[in-house]
Order: sequence, then structure tokens, then C-alpha cells
Amino acid sequence: MKIHFDRLLSGAQNAKGLAVIIDVYRAYTCTPLLFSLGIKKAILVATPSDAFALKDHDSDIVLIGEVGGIPIEGFDYGNSPSQILNAKPDQFKGKTVVQRTSSGVQGAIAALAAAEEVLLGSYNLAKATARYILSRKPREVSLVAMGWNLQDIAPEDEWCARYLAYLLNAGDYNHLHALREILFHPTTRKFLSGNALHFPAEDPILCLQRDIHDFVLRAKREADMVMVERLT
Repeated sequence: MKIHFDRLLSGAQNAKGLAVIIDVYRAYTCTPLLFSLGIKKAILVATPSDAFALKDHDSDIVLIGEVGGIPIEGFDYGNSPSQILNAKPDQFKGKTVVQRTSSGVQGAIAALAAAEEVLLGSYNLAKATARYILSRKPREVSLVAMGWNLQDIAPEDEWCARYLAYLLNAGDYNHLHALREILFHPTTRKFLSGNALHFPAEDPILCLQRDIHDFVLRAKREADMVMVERLT
């Protein structure tokens, strides 16, 4: 198994073999949380207008996402796992969720045009994802750290890629070193500073939890939509 490390939009566009699109803060922490809370399905869209168009056809759809980290006016929730976790326990049961985010969602959509298979990656999903990859035995695996807004390298995504590689028996990993770099980097400080309600301090706590879900999330095209399916 040959493992490629790449990043940002160009990395997703050039993904080879089985691709893992990694977005720790916060898209692919939100998606598995939503499945754990009972959603029926998730749809990934490139733009807010795509999301609103889907809701026009089904008012029961839940819209979740952001542009530049800021919640989208008219959406039900921002891209915040703590906001989702703090909702009523039955808020998502049986629902269809549509997600639009600036990094992770864009990366998955881009990778589908290049890779043979696309998985959604985060610390929460890492061990289950690695177990699935090892069972599939692909010739090539692309670990793509999506970074912030597709423009800036983000240590939480870079270190999550290294953790996945470690779980795939392809490198070392030290979680204390990872936390030292992640916690004191601007991508985390924007949450911990308390200066913006749309960057809750609770989000990094949830995003940096390792291996809390026992399933895998795979993105795939169905007709003209990008669907997320849960694999156990």
C-alpha cells in the first residue's frame, strides 16, 4: 500500500486510489456526530444556493454549514459540533441533512472526480477508517489535509493524516506532540479566545477526541448529488 500525503484543494483534485479527505475543524466531526444522533442521510453541496434549492423541495431538510467559518443566514445550524450536540436529543432523528462547508465538503466533492473511493476523515473517525482501509487493501491511499478555507495549512488536519498513517502501519505518531502544535496554533486559538460566538470554545474539545465512532463515512455520487453513506 503506497500512501500519499497531500493538502488543500489541489491535493483533493489530484487524489489517487482511495482518498481520505480530512477536516478535523469541523465538517467531518459534525457529520459522524449527526449520524450518531440518528440522521437518515447526509448530502454534501458546494454552495449555499444548492442547499436552499434542496430545502425548497423538502422543508424537513436540516441545513448545516458555513462560509469562511461564519454560519450561513437561513441555515439551521452552523458548522459546529457543540451546537449540534447541544440541540434537543431527537432533533436530527430520521432527518436528511445538507452540509456546505468551505474546506472538507469542497474537498470531498473535488476528490470524487479523481479518486477511486472517497472517505471522510477526522480524529473521531480515524481508527474505524484505518480498519476499513486495511480491509480493502488498496494499492494507493491519499491522505488529504484540507486546511483552513482551502488556503492555509492547519495542524489538526496534518496531524490527523499522520495519525491515520500510523494506524495504517506507515509511520510514527505522538499525540502529545500533536496537541502541543494544535492547541497553540491560530486555528485553535480562534476558538479558545472567546471573541466569536461562531467559534465556540467547546468545538476543539469534541474535534480532538480520537476514535469515538465505530463506523466509516464514504462520499459517493448519486445522479447529480453527493451523498454520504455510513459503513459499519
